[in-house]
Amino acid sequence: MVIDFQTSPDEYRHWRMEIIGEIANLIMDVDENGGLFNGYELKLNSYDLGVDIELYDAIQRLRFEYPSVRVVVLRSGKDRVFCAGANIKMLAASSHVHKVNFCKFTNETRNAMEDASRFSGQKYIAAVQGACAGGGYELALACDHIILTDDGSSSVSLPEIPLLGVLPGTGGLTRVTDKRKVRRDRADVLCTVEEGIKGKKAVDWGLVDQLAVNSRFEQCLTETVEQFKEMSDRPEELNSCRGIRLGALHREVQVDFLQYSSVTVDIHRESKLATISVAASDRDAPLDMEGMISEGDQYWGIRVARELDDAILHLRLNEPEIGIWQFRTQGDRKLAMAHDDFLSQHQQHWLVREILLNWARVLRRIDLTSRSLIALIEPDSCFIGTLAELAFASDRIFMADGEFEDQPGVEAGLTLGEANFGHYQMANGLSRLETRFLGEPEKLNVLRPLVGEVLNAERANELGLVTFTYDDIDWEDEIRIFIEERASFSPDAMTGMEAILRFGGPETMETKIFGRLTAWQNWIFQRPNAVGEEGALKRYGSGKKAVFDPHRT
Repeated sequence: MVIDFQTSPDEYRHWRMEIIGEIANLIMDVDENGGLFNGYELKLNSYDLGVDIELYDAIQRLRFEYPSVRVVVLRSGKDRVFCAGANIKMLAASSHVHKVNFCKFTNETRNAMEDASRFSGQKYIAAVQGACAGGGYELALACDHIILTDDGSSSVSLPEIPLLGVLPGTGGLTRVTDKRKVRRDRADVLCTVEEGIKGKKAVDWGLVDQLAVNSRFEQCLTETVEQFKEMSDRPEELNSCRGIRLGALHREVQVDFLQYSSVTVDIHRESKLATISVAASDRDAPLDMEGMISEGDQYWGIRVARELDDAILHLRLNEPEIGIWQFRTQGDRKLAMAHDDFLSQHQQHWLVREILLNWARVLRRIDLTSRSLIALIEPDSCFIGTLAELAFASDRIFMADGEFEDQPGVEAGLTLGEANFGHYQMANGLSRLETRFLGEPEKLNVLRPLVGEVLNAERANELGLVTFTYDDIDWEDEIRIFIEERASFSPDAMTGMEAILRFGGPETMETKIFGRLTAWQNWIFQRPNAVGEEGALKRYGSGKKAVFDPHRT
């Protein structure tokens, strides 16, 4: 089965989105029979990847389509349960690859909520009535504020360890300690009791922010929403501003080929390689913001980021054996630079801000993908500004040196733009150039004056912007040898090596979630204590207790 990441509100099965002026209600009402795969029911608002695909889509639409929204209220459409977390039978039946990629996508979706609050002024409030367990509590933790019903039974919990023998998979441990700054011993208690924490203790321990009895819950929620509306830094003029409707992507999906308007993916199965080609705009940059807004979701900066995001997710979940991705670009360099300059000049406008933030999220998704990434800078390439970030996100950058026989009179060029100096932060909070030159921070002062200059292979290599340069004679052979060598290595070792090497510099909550948590969960998901015949995931719901190997490693 091919997993499709495209959806829209009129296709949602698990969420409802209600917009009331400056407030959006995101109501989780999971269809028990709407699982992505057969063999399980999504009871008690438990979720699988399909539920989170809809949530991610809703978050994107709130940012682009509803610029007036200042507060998003996350709540349940079911009685006495907020969310029971990831569906356990789904996890037990899933392949290891699917479990890990599921956790990664849900993490990225929660991060998108926090990103919207931090950078776009859309504040999130979790209105928790009923049980809020595991991934359900992790969903609440991604919000700015949690209101819990004080009814004697509603609670928050992270019961994965006692029930399933695994970790909370969506950053729960890290958000409890780093974001909410819960004391270590109290966090230890929370993570080792099945029934969770309720009432006043949940507030006193910092697990939630506010208690409200059922009779006053809606009033308290309304008052809190009003407070957060005032805290939002979203400009007042957005109240009457029209948003950009995100229509369906135009794409063709075949077994070894994906075609969008400006993104193409070619899959070479024998070499375990995917070639991702991104085309720059073939149109002049808009003259002003009205010109860009009139293009709607077909404006290049919006459309291509969405296409690239969809292609990345498709390859991640549907092509796990394709371990090497190579990025190519093409297009008119002057037009590409003009579009980049336009975005830089108007970055304070709400829509341009969302375009740049969306590109940042897409690029971080590339950073966090467990594939070997290479960039090929060829004579007809267009690695300029934003598109140059695809190269700087890669593990190795190969650049053609001099003219090639089949393209006389043209040399490969790499061009820096303002976008490369802070528009697109990595998970570590630094730009990719800052991360690249951690040991030579003064190099940024050398590079900054070169914005807009076309750098040939010799100059790019001298500046440390590429890994290797090859002439026409050696180009194809050297690339082929690298791909063959990479494909011969252990994919597990490659995943570990690449993830460690990509994130030098400061540690943030995001790098902890994806580095520590994903690595540990990746390991735990393969251990017999979790997934063996007597493991906790396999035996959950069977009436039999798990049998654990007591050896610590």
